[in-house]
Amino acid sequence: MNRQMIIASIITIGDELLIGQVVDTNSAWIAQELNKIGVWVKRRISVGDNKDDIRKALDEESRGANIILMTGGLGPTADDITKPILCEYFGGKMIVNEEVLNHVKFLFEKVYRRPGAILEVNLKQAEVPDVCQVLHNARGTAPGMWFEKGEKVFVSMPGVPHEMKGLMQEKVLPRLKEHFVMPAIVHQTVLTAGAGESMVADRLKHWEAALPAHIKLAYLPNYGMVRLRLTAFGQDKNKLEAELESQLVQLKPLLADWFVIDEDLTMPQVVGKKLKERKQTTATAESCTGGYIAHLLTQDAGASSNYKGSVVCYDNEVKIDVLNVDRKTIEEFGAVSEPVVVQMVKGALDALKTDYAIATSGIMGPDGGTEKKPVGMVWVAVGNKEKIITREFQFRFDRLRNIELTAMNALNLLRKFIDEESKGPIL
Repeated sequence: MNRQMIIASIITIGDELLIGQVVDTNSAWIAQELNKIGVWVKRRISVGDNKDDIRKALDEESRGANIILMTGGLGPTADDITKPILCEYFGGKMIVNEEVLNHVKFLFEKVYRRPGAILEVNLKQAEVPDVCQVLHNARGTAPGMWFEKGEKVFVSMPGVPHEMKGLMQEKVLPRLKEHFVMPAIVHQTVLTAGAGESMVADRLKHWEAALPAHIKLAYLPNYGMVRLRLTAFGQDKNKLEAELESQLVQLKPLLADWFVIDEDLTMPQVVGKKLKERKQTTATAESCTGGYIAHLLTQDAGASSNYKGSVVCYDNEVKIDVLNVDRKTIEEFGAVSEPVVVQMVKGALDALKTDYAIATSGIMGPDGGTEKKPVGMVWVAVGNKEKIITREFQFRFDRLRNIELTAMNALNLLRKFIDEESKGPIL
């Protein structure tokens, strides 16, 4: 059978999303999971808890998509209106599903162990439209609901991310793969650092222009790095993978001076991977970044094998007492200086007994800058027992972005140090 492109739309429901009280992470995660099975997400929209807006979104998204996935509005309170709207939209009536009712009772009586009788609003979670197929939600009281209208599939799930993910993995994705004949979608990602999007694009313009029609290139810039994502569409997954590998062979020499890795990894993951492969460790001594680099390096499970810890030395006395930075050095050069971050690296290596260390000191803003040391000035040092290298950066953004840029540039500096350690001095 010829595999046609399967298109999905994602609708997230809730006033809290529109006013920014809650950040929508559901649709991004859903889109990634759909893409893995060959479904292309065409649109992601958010609507409030408004009956007319939800109906309009269902009408509009079903015109251009085979699959419409919804999250939110399935709770027990009065503002959760998705279920009755779907019942009306698909021409059904509400009935009590005994399996859901038994599950709700089990959760409240055996798992939550809440005193007193179960509230009526909680028991009403077992009411579902009689025109849907109920999807068991093992992680909560609100069931998922699968509707079909013509050749379209509509799925409603709770907005709680933990519950939604369980339903997607255990029920929705397997059923979608059974229901539709999926085409192949294959990605290849390359991470670059040291050049902006326009510079990378200019370097690749002739190569990009020669790409076949079924292979697309996307530029994803962030914090001085650019991820390049090649996406191939077709029928034969193995053939597409071979094509992308061939394109990668042509691409890498064009980006040799900026190339980081040809995997879909973040910079912290790249550093962690390199350390793990070498069975080496690092530590951080953070002043202006306040532990943010430590946070990034410990995002993934298993980080303890290559990351030992951090000294957050925001105050100069901590630099002196814990990292043995010379007080006279701070008095002469200031905390934001090359000599201080060098001594911070040495102190971290001694205190935490690691192979490498990163140190940061800077002025993040919005206040605290001077003519000689303006807001955004940062010193970073990385090194080991044998050598330490430093870089001065001048950022010009708000406090949070300056911190994020400092962290990413510090990690990239450590990556380059690790890569070049056996090749002589780093330029």
